[in-house]
Amino acid sequence: MEVKARKIRCLISAGPTREFFDPVRFMSNPSTGKMGYALARAALKMGWEVDLVSGPVSLPEPAGAAMHPVVTGEEMFARIDSLFDACDILIMTAAVMDYRPLQYSAQKIKKSGDSLVVQLSPVVDILKTVAARKKNQLVVGFAAETENISAHGREKLERKKADFIVANQVGAPGAGFASDTNFITLIGRDGFSLDIGPASKLEIAEQLITAFASQIEPLVGQP
Repeated sequence: MEVKARKIRCLISAGPTREFFDPVRFMSNPSTGKMGYALARAALKMGWEVDLVSGPVSLPEPAGAAMHPVVTGEEMFARIDSLFDACDILIMTAAVMDYRPLQYSAQKIKKSGDSLVVQLSPVVDILKTVAARKKNQLVVGFAAETENISAHGREKLERKKADFIVANQVGAPGAGFASDTNFITLIGRDGFSLDIGPASKLEIAEQLITAFASQIEPLVGQP
């Protein structure tokens, strides 16, 4: 009797997170979620099951993806943490804020004209935390850098214990936050390195998903 191969389960994070000072003010970043949503579409096109954990963005939902909207880094961690053990691949494209205000004011902080000093505390390192307990999962991180792209990407790969890092330069023409195009360097733990682009984010996403598929499919019985 032929056993039908199960679908690959793909967990993707996308977009920014927000960390609030008070009910009307927050810290965030320029991430639009375009790369993460492109990866979700490419994974769905490949026939994978997709859980998309998304920060606040203004993009249409990829048809067929299970959507998990979140706002803060803690909310994103809780959702990723709950879904990670059942996935075959985690792709962390989200631009998670590294810090949050130590104190949150339940009421709007009034402008006084004086300087305001805010203490910050670290947000949980989602990629490093879940990668520490991976079994057969493939773990992919993203690194948005302003200089020494490959060196910083490889350092992040080792520090986070990921299998791959997708590194790209923020602020370069036709790349990074908000752009519809990108060019990236895919870095692997075995010394592997591959430049992809310039191309549309969807084209890059499709190349990345194809590359990851060759690593995952033997583990889940895919042809």
